Amino acid sequence: MKLKYLLTSIICLLIINSFAQTDLPTDYLSSGFHKERREALRASMPENSVAIFFANPVRNRANDVDYVYHQDPNFYYLTGYNEPNTMLLIFSEAQTNSEASYNEIIYVRKRHPQYEMWTGRRLGVEGVSKMGFDQVFNGEDFENSTIDFLTFNKVLFKDFKNDVRDSKRDKADLYNLIDQFKIKANYQALKSSIPVGDNVVDVTTNIDVTSLRTLMANLREIKTQDELVLLKKAVEISAVGQIEIMKAMHPEMSEGEIQGVHEFIYKKYGAEYEGYPSIVGVGNNGCILHYTENTEMSAGKEMILMDLGAEYHGYTADVTRTIPANGKFNNEQRIIYDLVFAAQEAGIAKTVVGATMGEIDQVGRDIINEGLVKLGIIESVDQGRKYFPHGTSHHIGLDVHDLSNRGELKENMVITVEPGIYIPEGSDCDEKWWGIAVRIEDDILVTTSGPVNLSEMAPRHADDIEEMMKEASILNAFHLPRLD
Repeated sequence: MKLKYLLTSIICLLIINSFAQTDLPTDYLSSGFHKERREALRASMPENSVAIFFANPVRNRANDVDYVYHQDPNFYYLTGYNEPNTMLLIFSEAQTNSEASYNEIIYVRKRHPQYEMWTGRRLGVEGVSKMGFDQVFNGEDFENSTIDFLTFNKVLFKDFKNDVRDSKRDKADLYNLIDQFKIKANYQALKSSIPVGDNVVDVTTNIDVTSLRTLMANLREIKTQDELVLLKKAVEISAVGQIEIMKAMHPEMSEGEIQGVHEFIYKKYGAEYEGYPSIVGVGNNGCILHYTENTEMSAGKEMILMDLGAEYHGYTADVTRTIPANGKFNNEQRIIYDLVFAAQEAGIAKTVVGATMGEIDQVGRDIINEGLVKLGIIESVDQGRKYFPHGTSHHIGLDVHDLSNRGELKENMVITVEPGIYIPEGSDCDEKWWGIAVRIEDDILVTTSGPVNLSEMAPRHADDIEEMMKEASILNAFHLPRLD
């Protein structure tokens, strides 16, 4: 049986290696980028500490079908590695054993010819060793490692969630890596020291589940030039999607078709994923801030709020445009749109080094609140949150709501500016305003010479949108027979 298994494995490896990809994108982040980021983190860590990072879990969609795997952003930022069931250790100072001196270790998925035939190639120890790591081991080796976590002043990691499944066929999956870490680090001591009601068990522990977020946010909120290349590409692709739907839009178009046009553009220009579930809300649906059903069958004479972003090599854009389905804003739509536009213009102008997101939010909120009072939609400015309930800005990057410490803006941060007004049907105002939802969102690079709108390519001014919607679209040549 062993010989038969060995022969099968050899055959599988030969088949897998024959499928080796050669025509891949050439603009991924380099191993040097990830190594430099690990060095930057190490320099910021407390003395005699170790930081632990786990890959994201595989998440089940239904039965024996899993969701497309997406790496944990921190893990990707530090490694460039996109496989599950993996663990990274970064030490603040060099460690020594009888064989070597090292300051980081990564435990990876073991190569498995039969699994690879079904679910794709694995880099294994040899492949990851070429990514700038000296100490690379199979995940199963962690159980027998001699690392003594109790000797460190701080053991830094992000606390665990309850969405990790145990694969009985894999003794080195994420579940087992976490389980072994908990044992080695005496994780139960941390759990015992958490207050429960009036009872607090005072247990001394070196485990720190809060500081690592701050350290990673300090790194990730300011983009390097390498990151900006990819982020700008994601934003540009997203802006092209908005332009193409403006040209292709007609009143019979459904929310799902609008979504499909955007996402086709993403794939056309090399974006691997959407950065978040696409939001396409016709009319009153746009009043649901994170509306993702996208099932309305025709846009009619309504406005369509389109909040979508391409993810390019891990970096996510976040661009929103609101357009009239028939190509022309009516009077009420135009009034609300222009009010949001004025608020956004003021917010973008405020996006400078040293400003805060609170200041950006307030300058636009004042314009919207005063405008809604003049229109009689609210009675006083302190009622404005009824129709503008969310904040104006957030960082973007490897997450659509990227890590940040929400301090003053610094050079090479990239944030959104996205004011909005949402007046649901049945609101306490003249019904001529009902069902109007407008959000305008752009991705703004903070520079020492002022804000740079990375998504400016997609028209924002109402007149420019109407002009763009007059242009012909190649997508209008698509004709399919009706299937109903």
